[in-house]
Amino acid sequence: MLRRHQSKGRLVSALSSEAIDPPPIWLMRQAGRYLPEYREVRAKAGSFLDLCLNPTLAAEVTLQPLRRFDLDAAIVFSDILIVPYALGQKVEFVEGEGPKLEPLRNGKDLARLDRTSAEKQFVPVYETLARVVSELPDGVPVIGFCGAPWTVATYMVEGGGSKDQAEAKLWAYRDPASFQNLIDLLVETSIVYLLGQVKAGAAVLQIFDSWAGGLPEDEFARWCVLPTRAIVAGVKASAPAVPIIGFPRGCGPLAEAYAHGTGIDAIGCDTSMPLAFMRENLQGRMPVQGNLDPLLLLAGGTHLERRVGEILDLLGHAPFVFNLGHGIVPDTPPEHVARLVELVKGRA
Repeated sequence: MLRRHQSKGRLVSALSSEAIDPPPIWLMRQAGRYLPEYREVRAKAGSFLDLCLNPTLAAEVTLQPLRRFDLDAAIVFSDILIVPYALGQKVEFVEGEGPKLEPLRNGKDLARLDRTSAEKQFVPVYETLARVVSELPDGVPVIGFCGAPWTVATYMVEGGGSKDQAEAKLWAYRDPASFQNLIDLLVETSIVYLLGQVKAGAAVLQIFDSWAGGLPEDEFARWCVLPTRAIVAGVKASAPAVPIIGFPRGCGPLAEAYAHGTGIDAIGCDTSMPLAFMRENLQGRMPVQGNLDPLLLLAGGTHLERRVGEILDLLGHAPFVFNLGHGIVPDTPPEHVARLVELVKGRA
């Protein structure tokens, strides 16, 4: 039995292909280091992973941006690497360096992973979600999320972030059968994780494929489109009414194949995606989300205001969700975020 959700609200309406004026807005990494109140909680938590797995503190930082800004959704405070952590891979977040994982390099290394214990490791995230849902007003949904299998696999194989994903690509090229086993495990675990978030109260889901842009066309279809389609189908089988946003960052014109091939309800676009392409090739099929440059939000000023106007003029008259093309930069002044929300909401 899935948890009863709040009323539809502006974001869910837009993701249901309604044109909303003004469009709903939420921001990737809207809970984060740019907020002084986040930094205070982060200091109490210990490690970043400890913060993600502490429902009281994670719920607090999830709610912080909604206390400051008139945003249309919360996104649960967590990380895409909770999935490999839950599977038993050693994951740590090193201050100033980012995530570090004990790398997997071949099919034999998959024996180190334990799918049987994964769901109980997700319980703190579910508890965070339930706490946030209980605090939010009616019509303001909580977004749950996971990383896409390709992106999560790159971290698991590379041992952290990578500019070229070379080790992951080499494994996929040299031994596609065993790499497929890793992808299949991530698909299976991600379905369980997302459905758990829905049961805890998530009314919208997003699948982050942050490294989708690193693959040639055929490999993109195999390692990005097909696994995402499997996740979407698995979630929709139990939660057909929950909209799913796909975010294949950096994939350029392959976004069209992704939109057609995955079964998602809406597509998030990164900063490099031309607005005309979004309108002409994507928005006629489904709602689009994006794609303000986070560095432009950091810079602020008249250039920010002009670009927000351009995005709204081109995309705001059809189903659309205003967002960034990637996460908020930590040095962004909170007053720039407040100004952005004013511009989008028409209170300039």
